[in-house]
Amino acid sequence: MYQKILVATDGSPLSKKAVASAISLAALTGAELVALKVIPRYPQSYFEGGLALQAAEVSRVEKQWSEDGQAIVDAVQKAALAKGVKAKALTVKSDLVSDAVIAAAKKHKCDLIVMASHGRRGIKRLLLGSETQQVLTHSHVPVLVLR
Repeated sequence: MYQKILVATDGSPLSKKAVASAISLAALTGAELVALKVIPRYPQSYFEGGLALQAAEVSRVEKQWSEDGQAIVDAVQKAALAKGVKAKALTVKSDLVSDAVIAAAKKHKCDLIVMASHGRRGIKRLLLGSETQQVLTHSHVPVLVLR
C-alpha cells in the first residue's frame, strides 16, 4: 500500500504518539519510514525591541537546536529499526515548517505524511496557527493526522 511514509515530529508527547502510529503503519505495510524534524533558524529581527545576540551566541543556539533535533529523529529511527522498519533520520532548517514538510515528502518520494495535531479551535487556532492545517491544505501527498 505505502512505500515511504514521512513522519514529522518535534519530540513532544503528542508527536511521539504520531511517531508510534507511523512506525506501526510502516511495519504493517512494509513501508520505509522517513523521520523529519524541522529546525527553525534563530530569529534575527532588529525591530522586535529585544537585545540582539552576538553572532557566536546565535551559532551556539542554532547548533544546540540542530543537535537536539538530530537526537529526536535518531530516536525515531532506532525505534523503527527495533520494529523491523527501515528508517531514515532527517533534519532540515526552515522557518516555514509546513513548506519544509511538504518539500521533504516530495524530495524523498513519500506517499503518506503522518503528523500530530493539537486540535485547537476558535481564537487559539487563529492566533497560534496550525502547521498541520497548512500541510493538509497544500500537500499533494495524502496526510494522516493524529490527535
